[in-house]
Amino acid sequence: MNQFLDIKPEVKAALDAGKPVVALESTIISHGMPYPQNVETALAVEEIVRQNGAVPATIAIIGGRLKAGLTPEEIEYFGKKGPEIAKASRRDFAMLCARGEDGACTVTTTMMIAHMAGIQVFATGGIGGVHRGAETTMDISADLEELAQTPVMVVCAGCKSILDIGLTLEYLETHGVPVIGMGTEDMPAFYTTKSGFKVDYRVDTPAELAKFFATHLALGMRGGILVGNPIPEQYSMDPAVINPAIDAAIAEANALGIKGKATTPFLLAKVKDLTGGDSLDSNIQLVFNNAAVAAKTAAELCAL
Repeated sequence: MNQFLDIKPEVKAALDAGKPVVALESTIISHGMPYPQNVETALAVEEIVRQNGAVPATIAIIGGRLKAGLTPEEIEYFGKKGPEIAKASRRDFAMLCARGEDGACTVTTTMMIAHMAGIQVFATGGIGGVHRGAETTMDISADLEELAQTPVMVVCAGCKSILDIGLTLEYLETHGVPVIGMGTEDMPAFYTTKSGFKVDYRVDTPAELAKFFATHLALGMRGGILVGNPIPEQYSMDPAVINPAIDAAIAEANALGIKGKATTPFLLAKVKDLTGGDSLDSNIQLVFNNAAVAAKTAAELCAL
């Protein structure tokens, strides 16, 4: 086991017994929404994982230690500190551990720690991807590279709709990452159920998804798989409302010169303001939905 890794006793017991475990990220706690809603949401997501047959493992870096599973007190700590906690991607890993600092785990670092701990399924909101205008800025999320090299299933509601979804899918195809639609042939667009871009394959049940991933692992495939699980229809936002808000947020970010890891938090916060908070409500519901599907799939995977 990695010398920097701490696995929560409940999570370790489940892994040792061959029981299902679902990884959850911590960036959504520290950077995704305000306190105390962030803590309430994180605890609710963990409960949804339990209700659907799996053990939750919220992933973070605390005091230079890689944490596979947080206590309620640690989740509260993350929620209160919020954006004061560094947003940790692969490039930040070693420095945060060396300095004994905290890190909020993105999709990339959650996948890394989950894989170290032996957790195969991860539920998140949306993945990072190719940013609009990346043909000149080269702004491409490290999440995509991690999917190409770390064998973890990532269940999401698509890549964030502030991104270039078409180019994101092209990038994943180039790196051999299968993109699977849960009950859909159309890649979800985070706040909405459809993007207009096709996934590689469609599955309709967690059992079918688990069989696919088990085969993927048995073949020794190097990377992970991405599951696009659409936001429930009743929480999907009207494209005529959300798309202009996204365009306005991107224009403001460009005008202010906001770049790099600050881009996504700024855009999500701006979109929330422009939609009167409706986008945040949708964000929470899609995370709940992804957690349920991931837990059911993890249980099916363990049953194979």
